[in-house]
Amino acid sequence: MPDRAERGTSVTSLVLAGDIGGTSTRIGLFEVAAGRLAAVAKEHYVSRDHSGLDAIVRAFRAAHADPIVGACFGVPGPVMNGRVDAPNLAWGVDERELARTIGLPSVGLINDLEANAHGIFTLSPADFVVLNEGAPDAVGNIAVISAGTGLGEAGMYWDGVQHHPFATEGGHADFGPHSDAEVELLRHLRRRFGSHVSAERVVSGPGLANIYEFARDTGLGTEPEWLTRAIREGDPPAVISQAGLAGTSDLCVRALDLFVEAYGDEAGNLALKLMAKGGVYLGGGIAPRIIDKLKGPAFMAAFTAKGRLEPLLRSMPVKVIANDQTALFGAARRAALHAHLIQPVAR
Repeated sequence: MPDRAERGTSVTSLVLAGDIGGTSTRIGLFEVAAGRLAAVAKEHYVSRDHSGLDAIVRAFRAAHADPIVGACFGVPGPVMNGRVDAPNLAWGVDERELARTIGLPSVGLINDLEANAHGIFTLSPADFVVLNEGAPDAVGNIAVISAGTGLGEAGMYWDGVQHHPFATEGGHADFGPHSDAEVELLRHLRRRFGSHVSAERVVSGPGLANIYEFARDTGLGTEPEWLTRAIREGDPPAVISQAGLAGTSDLCVRALDLFVEAYGDEAGNLALKLMAKGGVYLGGGIAPRIIDKLKGPAFMAAFTAKGRLEPLLRSMPVKVIANDQTALFGAARRAALHAHLIQPVAR
């Protein structure tokens, strides 16, 4: 884990931060004192119930109007010229409009996985579940991969002194099948989505539903009536994962096993591309919910199955981020950094 220590002044100031998602949005007000972040107020909103982020921020500021010196928001999607039109959001986000709404000269608008990467600096060892210890002296670049509504991927470049988070859109790169079952899954998904099947179509909440439908439609298991009804009336990924974990449906068990293998495959691919000798962190909402499956042999077997570079993958620490506030604290950290309220300490 990166060094959490921060060096700052004794001045106490407030920053506004947001973790924006296709399903839910978290907004928080944070006090920065002696170089550390502390949440003063936090609110949770259902994204689709609002016309845009501006409306959510106005509602939050109506209840929490304390003066602020900076703001930053993590949003799922590529930030282009201060704007995000995310595939998993019902509305776009523009940092200039946000700045006017908030009453600041400017605000930060960053990819949600970049916010997640920043947030790792704010966590304690208790906020992680270790899947692979890795080398005891592991240091270097870091990879962050988060399956949730979509698949987010980010990195942290190690310059020899400190880490620098950056965003990617690696989740939209092509899904690379590893096993024979994944090859058949790719063929199945191509018939539905066309020639380009992204990793996000497999490693995400909707991806788990796609895997389940593949397993069901290709005869890998049968769907009992109670499961048909539960999927129709509830949240399909949640129903599938719960039945898979509980072992109440062989079909769901098979789907969840395929999902875990694909997650390990993609995490290993990202680790290689970023040369993540400093570690790989799994964020997002899914990993903590299926932690027992991830701690089994399948995930790490898929993660390390990279031929001649398997020893390199085994040397990388792999951890699940168990704190669901990481991206929100990360956006606050980034706002505090840009307001010069804190600064990283050299390691």
